[in-house]
Amino acid sequence: MDIARYSIAKRTSLWVVVLLVLLGGYISYGKLARFEDPEFIIRQAVIVASYPGASAQEVADEVTDRLEAAVQALQELEQVKSVSKQGYSEVSVEIKMEFARTHAELQQVWDKLRRKVVDVERTLPPGVGPVIVNDDFADVYALFYAITGEGYSDRELQTYADWLSRELALVPGVARTALLADRDERIFIEISRERLAGFGLEAQQIYQVLQKQNMVTVAGEMEADGMRVPVVPVRAVSDFSDLQTLQVGLGPDNTVLRLSDIADVVRGYQEPVALKMTYDGQRAVGLGISNVLGGNVVAMGDAVKQHLAELEGQRPIGMELHPISLQSDAVRASVSAFVSNLAAAVGIVFVVLLVFMGLRIGLIIGFVLLLTVAGTLIIMLFDNIAMQRISLGALIIALGMLVDNAIVVSDGVLVRLQQGEVREAAISAVVKNTIWPLLGGTLVGILAFSAIGLSPSDMGEYAGTLFWVILFSMLLSWVFAITVTPLLCYQFLNVQPQSEPQPPGRMTRGYAAILRWVLSHRLVAVVMLLGTLAAAVLSARLVPPGFMPDSERPQFVVDLYLPQGTDIETTAERMARVEQVVAAKDGVTHVTGFVGGGGLRFMLTYAPEPRNSSYAQLLVDVDDYRRIAPLVAELQQELSEQLPDTSVKVWKFMLGRGGGKKIEVAFSGPDARVLRRLAEEAKALMEQQPSLIAIQDDWRDQVPVAQPVWLQEPLQRLGLTESEVNAALAQTLNGRQVGVYREGDELIPLVVRAPESERERLRAIENSSVFSPSAGVTVAMNQLLSSVSLVWQDALIRRIDRQPTIMVQADPAPGVVTNTAFAHIRPKIEAMALPPGYRLKWYGEYESSREANAGLAASAPYGFAAMILAVVFMFNALRQPLVIWMTAPLALIGVVVGLILFQTPFEFMAILGFLSLIGMMVKNAIVLVDEADQYILEGQVPYNAVVNACLSRARPVVLGALTTILGVVPLLVDPFFKSMAVTVMFGLLFATALTLVVLPLFYALVFRIPAKPGADKSLT
Repeated sequence: MDIARYSIAKRTSLWVVVLLVLLGGYISYGKLARFEDPEFIIRQAVIVASYPGASAQEVADEVTDRLEAAVQALQELEQVKSVSKQGYSEVSVEIKMEFARTHAELQQVWDKLRRKVVDVERTLPPGVGPVIVNDDFADVYALFYAITGEGYSDRELQTYADWLSRELALVPGVARTALLADRDERIFIEISRERLAGFGLEAQQIYQVLQKQNMVTVAGEMEADGMRVPVVPVRAVSDFSDLQTLQVGLGPDNTVLRLSDIADVVRGYQEPVALKMTYDGQRAVGLGISNVLGGNVVAMGDAVKQHLAELEGQRPIGMELHPISLQSDAVRASVSAFVSNLAAAVGIVFVVLLVFMGLRIGLIIGFVLLLTVAGTLIIMLFDNIAMQRISLGALIIALGMLVDNAIVVSDGVLVRLQQGEVREAAISAVVKNTIWPLLGGTLVGILAFSAIGLSPSDMGEYAGTLFWVILFSMLLSWVFAITVTPLLCYQFLNVQPQSEPQPPGRMTRGYAAILRWVLSHRLVAVVMLLGTLAAAVLSARLVPPGFMPDSERPQFVVDLYLPQGTDIETTAERMARVEQVVAAKDGVTHVTGFVGGGGLRFMLTYAPEPRNSSYAQLLVDVDDYRRIAPLVAELQQELSEQLPDTSVKVWKFMLGRGGGKKIEVAFSGPDARVLRRLAEEAKALMEQQPSLIAIQDDWRDQVPVAQPVWLQEPLQRLGLTESEVNAALAQTLNGRQVGVYREGDELIPLVVRAPESERERLRAIENSSVFSPSAGVTVAMNQLLSSVSLVWQDALIRRIDRQPTIMVQADPAPGVVTNTAFAHIRPKIEAMALPPGYRLKWYGEYESSREANAGLAASAPYGFAAMILAVVFMFNALRQPLVIWMTAPLALIGVVVGLILFQTPFEFMAILGFLSLIGMMVKNAIVLVDEADQYILEGQVPYNAVVNACLSRARPVVLGALTTILGVVPLLVDPFFKSMAVTVMFGLLFATALTLVVLPLFYALVFRIPAKPGADKSLT
């Protein structure tokens, strides 16, 4: 089928298709979802269970181990981690990617996990609380606010936050809302022993009365005139004052007293506080708003802001809503910047075409480029690919390659028309001659990016849309090059036939001279080439290593780790001091503080720290992201000197999937004491390295535990058990819930506890008492106490794949590259002597980088094999593919030069850029080799055919390379794509220049072409 003639004959229909594609692209641009980073699936769930009274070791042996055994029965399991604490077990489950590529598949795995947990729950010891499987902890709250109210009580602040949360949950596009640092209210009934003794009462009698009060009970129903009328008595307690004056009958003669006569009834909050939050030093409640899956976060953010404006009149005066992170604004700015870069890249490509191809051909190719981008946006909408960092970057990367096909077709048509051929015949001949080589080159260019699209790793999932966008756009560029480009050339390209051939220009003559010199001095040329390549290989060590770049987000983080077991109020006081230091720095605009854990997950790449009373975090806003680097270095040194007993880490956000400590080494083995000894040895080695900061282990410090020993004889004589004595002691120290108070739609626990004077911590055990039901008397605990000892126990026991594992963690000092710091410490750690049965493994950025590169290594061979086969099938020969692939190593020369000049790390995206660069080079080489073969088939002497092929195809090859190089220039300002842009720009620049000279040399060597020109006429 003659596609070019068919397109010209059906031009009316084709124009309609063109207009529909342009209109569809415009509509798709408005409808596409927008995100700052690509959405990716977090294949993790957490299983939690409480075991009150158990030590961390008992929890690990009796609860965690059984839960882990049940989880390991899942064939979908990638890894199981656990942390056992005093009275609490937490098991983290990670699923393999191949079993959960979609959210629907992942939910099926979680259903299977829940069935496993239900089965094992029956085998857990008595006293273990309900086992909960949490699979939605990874929700991202795109909008994150802090609610403050100077002069307002916690209850008033929380009431407004609850109301606002319910209102915003109704906004279209909102999936859910969540509050952070909201405090659970309690009603404390403080009963003094002296007051009870004065009335001759026992505390147990009051407990029984309170447990029966304010309960919803059924009073039945009655029939009246054919109606069934329910009987609902009015409860004795309808408000807080009723509770204070609640009448209770006590004693053998049922003496009626008011509750306030025998106890102090006060409203308060759960103690100790689980998590605290501040904003610029004020008490705050966090409000997070998440977006529906796949929705447009910008549209959702605008809708939320509009609703907030409508609710403004109902906001109490003095309460403020402060934005901490608004992903909608960040996405709008990010997408706008990328669209600007895309427009700049299109403009650059268009100007290059106008300068080198002329006005008409420049307009033709520019129009085809615009059409290709519009078609790509349509496919992105149907394939649910959002506009985000990766997909828009892929469009910019592909721009230069998208015009290659159109350049080859239009340039071929131009040459034939200048030679006087009939327009339609010339167009048809060009398309027939180039359709399959162009398709082969396009497929090779696509396959070069397949390593990331097929990578079975987290980074493959994060950056996978890069491959798909390039696949769609480049296939469309080929389709439009053989259909729309011929039509445009037929209708708009007017060329006057040249009566006689134009003499070659100065550049053409110079290029021809270089070619002939290389072909006649082959040994010297090969030696020069190998020397240049060897120099590039040796210089590669000057390229700084890396994994993922830092973000330009105008926020940074300060982490504070106090000794394990530190009270949360002490941690809060320490954080307040640090907050004052940070807030006083130039450029700092706001400081948000979290005590006892991290904030809500407000972006995919932020992983909140688990709950820990000894941990605090500051999220610091600055007016310009360029201030962050010096502030990080300054604060790291200053805070480390001021807080010697605190592990301080000041860090910047990074792009891509990341988070956590940069350097981690894990020791695994059966004995916790040996593991701690190994960890201490590793930490000592790290302390000697000035390039490392924030050195710690994830088991943290051992904590003191008070262990009372009860006398068994008096316990048995009084009919008491240890559990009853422990419950009475817990009531004195922390309180005991005896019921609930109903207030509107809230159920507030009623907690009975001793007054503050009787809860003096130093003598709390001796000052407590316990009621003996069998004896009917209250007994002081000091009569039942044998001794109290203070022992040190592990607060945390962590395991990976059911093996006790302690992780020693550190971060590079500000200004130090992670790989450099890692290279300093790695040999020292690996030289440690490990006892038999103990293993060492590296995690952190090293493991993430290794997994990402392993993913590329696993998928790249398939892509390269497909590229090689595509070239072999295209030429139906072996020598031509050999010539083409011999040019691939030349890419290294320009890459090394560019990375050294820009001091850009050879990180993950640079590796990806290098792989794609090879595809671009092969694509250009195919055009040259195919042209040489065509000239030889036409009867030219092989030597002249090689030279003429290079001269005739030099302009399309150079233009294609130039448009690609200049098209990615806007990406130099984007930290995520900078290394890839440098790799592509310099690699393609050097490789194209060398390919135009070296490829004919390799062709002549492989095909054994004599180093003398033939007698037939050359194009020069």
